[in-house]
Amino acid sequence: MAAPFLRVALRRHLQLPHTRRLLRPPRRHQFSGPSSGAKEPKKEDPIPVQNTVDLLPFWQRLGPLTRAGQAYARAQRRRPWGTQVASTLVIYFCADLSAQHMSGNSYDPKRTLRSLIIGGASSIPSYTWFMWLSRNFNYSSHLLSIAAKVAVNQTFFTPVFNTYFFGAQALLSGDTLSETWERVKMTVPVSIANSLKLWPAVTAFSFTYVPLEYRSVFAGVVAVGWQTYLSFLNRQAELRKDSQKMMSAAAAEHEKQASVTTAHNVDCQKRRLPA
Repeated sequence: MAAPFLRVALRRHLQLPHTRRLLRPPRRHQFSGPSSGAKEPKKEDPIPVQNTVDLLPFWQRLGPLTRAGQAYARAQRRRPWGTQVASTLVIYFCADLSAQHMSGNSYDPKRTLRSLIIGGASSIPSYTWFMWLSRNFNYSSHLLSIAAKVAVNQTFFTPVFNTYFFGAQALLSGDTLSETWERVKMTVPVSIANSLKLWPAVTAFSFTYVPLEYRSVFAGVVAVGWQTYLSFLNRQAELRKDSQKMMSAAAAEHEKQASVTTAHNVDCQKRRLPA
């Protein structure tokens, strides 16, 4: 009875290693490189070091002014002409108020109305001109591009605009064509000479540092002061013309009185003569 039991036990012992080999999972080939599905560990962002952090432009760090400028830029992109007309009217209104305050005289609403008409009529042509100037004269040399834009603007736009401004002021004031021409000759050369002290630098700075959508805002701020000067210069021309009229009227009155006195003296002498 022991012999069959020993044979069964021996057979099981011999079959056990073979069974273990069958049940053992197959080994996978191991590669030295990373698997295709494995993700590389995420690199940590470097800690910002002083003078290496990109700062926002100056005009984007002004708080409420920045938000107002961004709102203006959005309005200009949606309705460029309407925005230009509205901003130009505000500029001319502020400039005329400032000029009238500087003159020391009482406020003249008709003069403000004339300024608004002149500004509103010139807003779209001025905007079109500066947009054209932005798209042209762009050379490989930035300095050459700025110099060309400034030269073209001062040569063509400034004389035409100043002639229009002072001529329209005179015509809307009721002057004749000859009086309008006299005012243009009196004011335009002076204004062009003085514009050389301001607008070339403003134009160069605007085309160099100010983005396209903010250039009208920047130029508008400067234009308030410039239009104040033009309004003041126009007022001086008006006062000079009024003074000349008063002097002419006084001279005519003096000649009239002198002629009357002479005629009276002649009559008196005739009466004294014997018949």
